[in-house]
Amino acid sequence: MRRLAFLVLPWLLLCVACGPTSSRRFDPTQVNFQVTYAPQYSGILYPSLVLGLSHSSMTLPDSQSLFSVTLQAPVNDAVVRIVVDSSALNYVTIQQEVLPNKGQTYTLYPQIKWKYDKLYATKQPVSVDFTFTCFVNDEEIDVKNVRLSCRSVNECLLSLAYNGRTYDYKWLFAGYVNEDHPDIEKILSDILDQGVVSRFMGYMKGSVTVEDQVFAVWNYALERGISYSSITCTSNPTRSARVQHIRFFDEVYNTRQANCVDACVFFASILRKIGLKPVIFVEPCHAYLGYYTDRQKKNIALLETTMTAWVQFPTLQRYLDENGHLPADRYEKLKQYLTADQQRRYEEGTMTFEELKRCVSRTIFEKASTYNRESYEANKAAFADTSNSDYKMLDIEQLRRFVQPIN
Repeated sequence: MRRLAFLVLPWLLLCVACGPTSSRRFDPTQVNFQVTYAPQYSGILYPSLVLGLSHSSMTLPDSQSLFSVTLQAPVNDAVVRIVVDSSALNYVTIQQEVLPNKGQTYTLYPQIKWKYDKLYATKQPVSVDFTFTCFVNDEEIDVKNVRLSCRSVNECLLSLAYNGRTYDYKWLFAGYVNEDHPDIEKILSDILDQGVVSRFMGYMKGSVTVEDQVFAVWNYALERGISYSSITCTSNPTRSARVQHIRFFDEVYNTRQANCVDACVFFASILRKIGLKPVIFVEPCHAYLGYYTDRQKKNIALLETTMTAWVQFPTLQRYLDENGHLPADRYEKLKQYLTADQQRRYEEGTMTFEELKRCVSRTIFEKASTYNRESYEANKAAFADTSNSDYKMLDIEQLRRFVQPIN
C-alpha cells in the first residue's frame, strides 16, 4: 500500500502541474492596477504632516491623499476593493467602490488608518512598506508594495519644490504648539507660586494685565534656565524640500534648550492655554513671537524669545555665598541690566537675590519686547502678502481650524 502511494503521488503532482494555471475571470494586465505615493514628497513620509492634519479637511498640494490608486474597470459595475495591509504605522485599511463603466480608468484615494501613537513615537528615520491588494468582484487581481522613508516626527517640512512651483509648509509650525499638553497645568501653578501675577485672566482686564501675564511666563522661562541651542539640520537627503528639526513643548521644558522656533512654540503653547492669542513671525533664518494685547486683535506686541538665554539663573544660584550674594565677577555681568538705584540697593544688601533676578528679568523682557520692532515694521507688507513664502505671520488661533497639535 505504501508502495502504491509512493507511485501515485508523483503522478498526481504532475497532473496538477500540467492542469489549468488559473481560473481568473479578469486579466491583471487589463485591470492595470497601480499605486502611487504623492510624487511631490519624493518617497518620504513626514509624520508631523500626517499628525498635524489628522483632523483637517485641508487639501495637500496637487493631491487629495498621500496615496492614489488607478485601475481600469474590466466589466460594468465592477465592485473594487482595495486592501492596505497593516504595517508598523497603519492599521488594515479597506476602501470599496463600484466602477460603473467597463474599460474606463478610475483613480481612488485610500484614506490610511494611521497608528497615530506610532507616528508620534518615530524619533529617527525608518523604512516602512505599505502593501496594497486589489480585488474585483471578490477576485484578487494584483498586489503592489510601496516602500517609503519615514522621517522623525520632529522633522518639519518648511517648503517644497514640485512641478516648477514652490509650496510653503511653514503653517505646520502650528502643529508643534500644544496648549493641551498636560505639563502646562503644573507650569502655570509654578508661575503663580513665583508671585509675578496672582491669576491668569486672559483679556479680561485689558492690555496691561496681558503684558503682566506674558512677563510672568517670561520670568518662569528665565527661572527654568532655558538656553539657546540650535539643532535644525536633519539627514533628509531630498533636494526638493527644506526641512527643520523642531523640539516639542515637553522637550524644551525637559532639556531647557531651544532655538528661535522651539522657544516660540514653547511660549505660544502657554499663552494659548491662558487665553491669549499668539502669533509666530517667520523671516528668512529667524522666527520670533507676537501676541495680541486685545481680544479684537487690533494691537500686537512682540517678543524675542531666544533672549531668555542672556542669563542663567539656575547657574547663578549655585554661586551664591552664605549671605546670598554673588561673587563679584558674576554680579558684574548682571549690572548692565540694573538701574543705578537697583545696583546700590543690592550692593548695600537691601535687595535680595530673588529681587535682583526679578529686576534683571524685567529689563531683559523689555529689551526682548522691542528687539524685533524695527524688522517687523519694515516687513509688514511682506507679512501681509500671502504669496510671499519668506515672510509668514502664523496666527495660531486661525491655523487651529486646519492644524492640530501633533503631540
